[in-house]
Formats: sequence, C-alpha cells, structure tokens
Amino acid sequence: CFFGLVFFQEMEKLIACVHKRPDALCRLVCFSWAGGGTLQLAQWGKLFNNSIEVFCIRFPGRETRFTEPFAKDMTSMVNEVTSVLLKELKEKPFAFFGHSFGSYVSFAVALHLKEKYGLEPIHLFVSGGHAPHSEGFLAIKSSPISDIKDEEILAYIKTLGGTPPELLHNEDIRKQMVLTFREDIRVLQTFSFEMAEMDIPFSCDITCFNGSDDKVDVQAWQELTSGDTSFYELPGGHFYLLEPSNESFLTKHITRCIENASL
Repeated sequence: CFFGLVFFQEMEKLIACVHKRPDALCRLVCFSWAGGGTLQLAQWGKLFNNSIEVFCIRFPGRETRFTEPFAKDMTSMVNEVTSVLLKELKEKPFAFFGHSFGSYVSFAVALHLKEKYGLEPIHLFVSGGHAPHSEGFLAIKSSPISDIKDEEILAYIKTLGGTPPELLHNEDIRKQMVLTFREDIRVLQTFSFEMAEMDIPFSCDITCFNGSDDKVDVQAWQELTSGDTSFYELPGGHFYLLEPSNESFLTKHITRCIENASL
C-alpha cells in the first residue's frame, strides 16, 4: 500500500490531467515549451472526445514543483518521465505531442522507451521544433546560454510571444521565467542525437506542425521513422498553437490520427 501511495504522489507531481478518462482507448502525453508549465496543454483534456485522455508533463522547478531543483540534463528528465509513466504506457496505446522544447523532450523519451523497453508511441506529434539532427537544432545547442544576459533572454521571450504581457510586468515572475527558460535550454544542450550511429529509430507516423512565420527546420523529421511523415503549417508565429482556431485544428487532426492508428 505504501508503494501505491508513493507511486500516486509521483504521478500527481509529474502529470497534470484535468479531465480523467480511465476508459479512454489512448493517452496523449503532452510536453510543453521552454520556460512553460502545464496550464495550456493540460486544458486540451477538455477538447478531446472520450477516446483520448490527456496527460501533460510537469517538469521540475515550476508550478507545484517550484521548490524542486531544475533537471540537470536531458537524461534525468527522460528517466523521471519513463520511470513514473512506464506502467501507464504499457497498459494502453499512447501518443506524444511536444511543442518546441517539448518536441525534443518527447523525442528523447520516445527514443529511450524504444531502445530500453521496445515501446513506441502510436503517433509522434511535434510542433515548432527543429529535427534533432538538423542544422537548426545544432545552432540551439551551440548558443552560449550562460553568457546571455537576462534582458536578452527576456527580449527573446517577448518576440516569441505566447506569454501574457501582464505576467511580464511582475518582476518576480519575470525573473523566474528567465531562469526557467535558461535552465530548459541548458537541459536541451545536453541532448545529442546522432542519426548515423543507428537504424531509423521509429516506425510510427510523425506529424510536424509549425507556424507559418516561424523558421523551423522540420523536413529532416521524416528521416526518423519508417512510417509516414506529414507537415502542416498553420497561420502565426512560434506560438501559433495558442490561437483558438489553430488549437481546434490541432486537436481535431490529432484525434483523427490517433483513431486511424487502428486502435
């Protein structure tokens, strides 16, 4: 019983699930962007039908995990998600959705699940993220994040959009946001994926979404699966997915893909 309680606490800590659907046919596990929490993507639980339950991953150092230290590297992030979710992922089909930083974390988790447990999502949805072996990703990896001033990071966060302006007026929130963003990029820089070393990692279909005004290096995602890869460009910038019309397109399209994945 003690172990059950500990497991429940770990789940509650890591997962935001605003709409529990224990009888759902499939779980959609969502991974948020750098500096982000679970607020927006967890709400997707209300937009899907009863066949899909939405889990949103809460990374350490934010929201209810505010007092915890940030993850040191991608490996520790991947290990936490895998160890807490493994039982759930074994019991029914699952798909991953990640936006920006979240697309790399979801890819890293999927890679680990495949290599270590032979488990694979039925579909990988990536949004606003470069392919992890592309020039675009290598540029992020080589950016000197520790040398960049807080003001520059703040200016960058503002140009990306997606953050309510009233939050940026509060100095404590601003500082925390910059710190979280910085730590997430640091984690990202510890992740390396070499395509040449291995066979094609996945056999599931991959769908790439991005905003029409966002410069993202997406084409190479198709080299990562023997399944189909589709590309959708929706109107807007990096945070195109927060627009209600785009959110509606995404949730409908994801539903269709999951239901077609022969559940």
